[in-house]
Amino acid sequence: QFPFGRRLPCDIYWHGVSFHDNNIFSGQVNKFPGMMETVRKITLSRAMRTMQDLFPLEYNFYPRSWILPEELPLFVAEVGVMKDSDPSWKPTFIVKPDGGCQGDGIYLIKDPSDIRLTGSIQSRPAVVQEYICKPLLVDKLKFDIRLYVLLKSLEPLEIYIAKDGLSRFCTEPYQEPTLKNLHQVFMHLTNYSLNIHSENFIHSDSVNTGSKRTFSSILCRLSSRGADVKKLWSDIISLVIKTIIALTPELKVYYQSDIPAGKPGPTCFQILGFDILLMKNLKPMLLEVNANPSMRIEHEQELSPGVFENVPSPVDEEVKVAVIRDTLRLVDPQKKKRKDAQTCYTKDHPLSCTKQGMKDKQHKHHSLKLSLKLKFYLKLGSCPSLERVPESSESLLAAVAAGRPEPDAGRSPEPGLPSLCLKQVFPKYAKQFNYLRLVDRVAALFIRFLGVKGTTKLGPTGFRTFIRNCKLSNSNFSMAAVDILYIDITRRWNSMGMDHKESGMCLQAFVEAFFCLAQKKYKSLPLHEQVASLLELCECHLAALDEKRLLWGWG
Repeated sequence: QFPFGRRLPCDIYWHGVSFHDNNIFSGQVNKFPGMMETVRKITLSRAMRTMQDLFPLEYNFYPRSWILPEELPLFVAEVGVMKDSDPSWKPTFIVKPDGGCQGDGIYLIKDPSDIRLTGSIQSRPAVVQEYICKPLLVDKLKFDIRLYVLLKSLEPLEIYIAKDGLSRFCTEPYQEPTLKNLHQVFMHLTNYSLNIHSENFIHSDSVNTGSKRTFSSILCRLSSRGADVKKLWSDIISLVIKTIIALTPELKVYYQSDIPAGKPGPTCFQILGFDILLMKNLKPMLLEVNANPSMRIEHEQELSPGVFENVPSPVDEEVKVAVIRDTLRLVDPQKKKRKDAQTCYTKDHPLSCTKQGMKDKQHKHHSLKLSLKLKFYLKLGSCPSLERVPESSESLLAAVAAGRPEPDAGRSPEPGLPSLCLKQVFPKYAKQFNYLRLVDRVAALFIRFLGVKGTTKLGPTGFRTFIRNCKLSNSNFSMAAVDILYIDITRRWNSMGMDHKESGMCLQAFVEAFFCLAQKKYKSLPLHEQVASLLELCECHLAALDEKRLLWGWG
């Protein structure tokens, strides 16, 4: 650990909270710039709403949401209309503070008038969502799933999902929400940090029992009841990929701001915690995405009043150790060096088979030594090429345990280590999901016209250049109208309490302006076709412009 930084460069930097924990200029860091901001409840809800506008059926795994305080009148009006159209509808809503974590500040309401309109709603914005009243129950208890997802690369997009996760249980038998039980957090909220304080919380040494279990144990139980577990996993993979696709446009804007193209800088990867709730019909619903999922593998146990001891948690250890271990294996910089060296040697000496075979044996022996060293260094907390910045209130794993290879997982590429617990889902399934990446392409246009490197806001000149270069102005849409569109949308977004460090148009405002332009130009098409058509037009004009500039350069 290097609490005050370190002068010597490292292969991998392990930051506790964010990309900005330390100034780094090379190697790999386990955080993306802007990830914490991107997965906050309000930003996530906005990103998911944009995708729901484009692809409503594909993004129906995220509950209907409203942002407080700005959308309170809209929330009241929409709920009123829905109640009028269906008098039997008796909804429940859950209010979540934007920056809250571990269940802090969450409460349930039955009517919009029950929102706690105190001064804190202005200083602490929130998201209000439809509460999922019919969750899947196990042992009469509500539970959620924490799945670990590795975002290994942003460009090209590379996503891995851990084959096992955690199931975190409520500690009181579930009943559908009523005015009498709305306040019973141990019945309705699955947060581990809340339920651990319940007298009914059960710490178990078994992965199949207790208030925290492995997700695989739940799947086994569902399978024994005849549930289609393969379809459930397929739905979860789809949910994860679609959510990451919704988040990448914002992440790319932050990334180019902190690590401008052409300048030296680290590459990034990050482990995310996806919190998912299963409905009674086994449909997975996304609750939230955590940028800093806890990697603790122990819990506090009270030995006597006021005296606590850290006790190992076998369930946490089984899942989390494998996630950390295999993340390091996937981003291992030595693996690429060894591969490159091996390719180079084979290319230069195609007939040296015997010599190459001897080198392979040495390499296997060396890999085994490396894996043993990695175990030792992670236990010790230090490593020549692995820097750890201390985590706030969360401990990085201090042990590496051997996992159980699955029968169909095949031979592990590294001798002495189990097969990977992280399964690649993208680009493996890219063909099935690439059509959803429209906002990614809009973000590419936004970044192109930002102009100044390191900024995240588009100025009026950049917006006008975008309109001119893409030939979007005409007699019906003058440059004066362009300026009015820019001012109206930018002013509204800036009034929502967004980042005021820079003036200009943020990505979400640009996306709204782009959708507006697409709707004006292609009136009869559905929104996703309008946006796709305008994107093709813009990309075509810009490709022609780039070609012309290239020819001028040669000239």
